[in-house]
Parts: sequence; structure tokens; C-alpha cells
Amino acid sequence: MEDLRLDSLAGVGPVTTKKLADAGIHNIMDLIVRGPVEISDITGMEKDTAEKIVNKARQQLVEGGLISKDFVSASEIYKRRQDIGKITTGTNCLDTLFDGGIETQALTEVYGEFGCGKTQLCLTMCVQVQKSKEEGGLEGGVIYIDTENTFRPERIVSIANANGMDPQKVLDNIIVARAYNSAHQTLILEEVGPIIEENNIKLIIADSAVGLFRAEYLGRGTLSNRQQKLNHFVHLLSRIAETYNCAALATNQVMASPDVFFGDPTRPIGGNVVAHTSTYRIYFKKSGKKRIARMVDSPHHPEEEVIFALGEAGIIDPEDAEKKPKKATSKKETKKTTKKDTPKEKIDSPEVEIPTTESQELTTAEIPEITNTDGQELAVEVPEELVLSEALDEEFSDSSPKDV
Repeated sequence: MEDLRLDSLAGVGPVTTKKLADAGIHNIMDLIVRGPVEISDITGMEKDTAEKIVNKARQQLVEGGLISKDFVSASEIYKRRQDIGKITTGTNCLDTLFDGGIETQALTEVYGEFGCGKTQLCLTMCVQVQKSKEEGGLEGGVIYIDTENTFRPERIVSIANANGMDPQKVLDNIIVARAYNSAHQTLILEEVGPIIEENNIKLIIADSAVGLFRAEYLGRGTLSNRQQKLNHFVHLLSRIAETYNCAALATNQVMASPDVFFGDPTRPIGGNVVAHTSTYRIYFKKSGKKRIARMVDSPHHPEEEVIFALGEAGIIDPEDAEKKPKKATSKKETKKTTKKDTPKEKIDSPEVEIPTTESQELTTAEIPEITNTDGQELAVEVPEELVLSEALDEEFSDSSPKDV
């Protein structure tokens, strides 16, 4: 945009503009995102000069209506939040948990163990954000920062087909950046400003946000340095989402706390640095073939749990996952019951009559075949080792199984 050029600011000449551009700051929005301290460090200019440039940039954005004023009433903030963008997850359960979907201008963190559905949620949101606003999307593109090499375009195609969308158009609107180390991961995020404006980006995904930092900084000696670098990354991601009016979704790994003897020992990586920066924090965990999502931290959502499942369309409602198995099992059960129930009806039919005069003297232990027969033969068969009375022998001597 013409109004967001660096040389449009008063006091910023060609030399300063080139120095900022070499440092990865290409427009006024990038000045707000990076801040005066970081600008002073990466450009070598004095901190006071950097503060003046950032303040001028903020003032120009306020006058243009791109960011809010320093002092506004609560009613004005409330009205503005009513029009905030939300991206549907495509499921009733998670939309209920998020109160309509994943918000823009906020950082949503999802953590959980392997295989609980974190990456599947990211891939599903890549498709959902491209839907029309009437369908719950934002008609925008996606920047996918892949740090674990888990992005699969084949999965995007299957999710797009399940949602009735053109897979080729969906793939064209997804920009994937493969990060190989933590410094590269941060550099990618610092360079997304021009890409967001050129491609109408409405969703930034970091999968995962902490994995590379965890792998590179080992031991307690590097913990402080790791937390500082990680703090810079998550704060930068949060400021980009707020400044450029897009949603930010980050996944996080977990560890098992050895000092927990009762309850769930799962703890997210990153400590309080990541916990304080995330606007919304959701915990995914396995429950057989289904998954459970729990809202752990939110400014206004209640702490509750919902159940979801994984399917061909990505994240789905558990009711949709149970439709097909129910039909299959019902058919099998009907077949089994019809086979077993038909002979039982013949056994219980009143045609089988057992003498009551003389046979009352016999106990059930002596003739177990009367009650335990499978309906193969309807006659009373007396074992050879049992000695029956003469009256019972005479009554059954002239009868056959068919006559009974």
C-alpha cells in the first residue's frame, strides 16, 4: 500500500529506509510489530531514534484507522469485538469450545501428546479459512511454518474433497515455509509482512512452535537463552496476528512431569513464557479412537471439555464418526439374533410336554439335558448311567422323538 511505505514517514530518508529494509522491515506495519528495542539492535541506530520512528508510525496508523487509539471506551471495544473474524473448525463440538471458531488478532495454542490431532487441526484449518464468510471462513490464504516436516498436501486434498472444494485452488492459497532451525524459524516469521499483504493471508500456523528450540538448547545451562529466543518468537507471532488482523495457530509439544503421582503428568513445553503469551490455550488428549479437547486458559471462555474425532474430512464430530460403524454392527447383530432365536422358539413351544407325575421325583442335576438342549432333538434323552423308575421307562418306551 502507498500509505504504508517507510519513506512516507516524516524524518525517514532513503538511507534510513535502506537500513530498515536490509533488516527485514519493509513497511510501517513492520515497525509496529518489531518495536523500538529490536529495531535498534538489528539496524544499529540509537534507541531514541528508533522510538521516534515507531511512534510516528503508530500515529500514522491510528489516523488511518488501521489500529485503535491509545484511549478508547469499553463500549467501543465491545462493538469492535462483535465484528471480529472467526474461522470455523467445521465441527459443532470445537466451535462450541471456541465460541464460534478460532479468532483473528489472537494467538491460539494447542498442545498434547503425539497422535492427538494437533497437525490434523492445522491441516483442517488450512481448508476452512478459505471458505466464504457465509460458510464460516474468511476467504483468505494461509502461511504454514513447518518445523517438523509433517505438512502433507495429500491430506489437504482429501479434506478439500470432503468439504466439496477444489483441491488445486486450496493448495494454491497455502504458502509453506520449511524451517530447519530455530533461527531460521524466527527469520521466516520476521519476513512474513509483505507476504501477508500480497496474498491476503488470514491464518498463520506454526507447527510446532517450540520443537526446534527444544532440540537445539539442551541442559539447564542453555535454558535462559532458549526462553529468551522463544519469548521473542511467540511475542512476534502474537503481534503479527494483532497488527495484520489475522489468526495465529501454534502447536506445542509436551513432556511428562516425574513428580506427579496422581492425575495427568502431561505438561506443555515452554513454561510460563509461552503460557502467558498465548491468548487461548487448548489441551488435546487421546481417548481410544476419539479425542478430548479442553479449554485450559482463555480470557472469556469457560473451562470445559468436548469430544471430537478424526476422519476423512479432518477434524469431525464424534457423531459423524459413529454413523458407519453403527450400520455395520446393526446388520451383524440382526443376523446373529435371527439364527439363535429361531431354535429357541421351538424349544419353548408348548408342543414339548414333559410328564409331571413320575418325573417330579427326579432332580435337575440328574437330567440336565432337558433345560440345556440346543433344540436339535426334542425328546428327553436319559444318560446311561442314570437309573430311572419303571414308570418313566414304560411311559417313554413306545414313543419316539418325532412323536413327542
